[in-house]
Amino acid sequence: MSPERAILRDALGIAIASGAYAISFGAISTAAGVSLLQTCALSVLMFTGASQFALVGVIGAGGSVWAGAATAALLGSRNALYGVRLSTLLGVRGARRVAAAHFVIDETTAMAIARDDPRQSRYAFWATGFALFVFWNVGTLIGALATQAIPNPKVFGLDAAPPAAFLALLAPRLRSREPLAIALASAAAAIVLLPFVPAGVPLLVIAVLVALYGVMRRR
Repeated sequence: MSPERAILRDALGIAIASGAYAISFGAISTAAGVSLLQTCALSVLMFTGASQFALVGVIGAGGSVWAGAATAALLGSRNALYGVRLSTLLGVRGARRVAAAHFVIDETTAMAIARDDPRQSRYAFWATGFALFVFWNVGTLIGALATQAIPNPKVFGLDAAPPAAFLALLAPRLRSREPLAIALASAAAAIVLLPFVPAGVPLLVIAVLVALYGVMRRR
């Protein structure tokens, strides 16, 4: 199998899995009171799953749109760091630079930097980006339309998908004592804050505290 075909196979595998995950986003978003058009617009324009789930999760829990947007922005800020790494690797200019920026997410970055050949890295980035964009948006639409027939996403356990996915992303990073201690301390602080502040605010507070800890630790 040629390297390009292997990359395309991997990209499609990631896209199909993400599309299935997007179904739960579409269902949860509309169940939280976000309209069908707004839900689809989030997937087209925001196109970063963690931030999208954070936004509708805060809204669905009764939090303000501003708290949800701030939470989503914090989670999405990591993509800017990915962009710094990929800017020289991709070497795009003009309109393609805008498209490339929109596709800078966890999966495309991982696929791109996993290759030693720059040409294959660029191919992996674009193949994964296009495939993910299509499957993510189709999945979102299916999930949003499904709530018309099944208003409660808990019927099929779709409400459990976001926390399960977050735990899956977090688990590989908890193999040493320090990350595990930070995660446990953050969870405890969030639980303490939860009864006293609006939905979404505990995550913002924890993010600031962890950032301050990182700065102090480096010093």
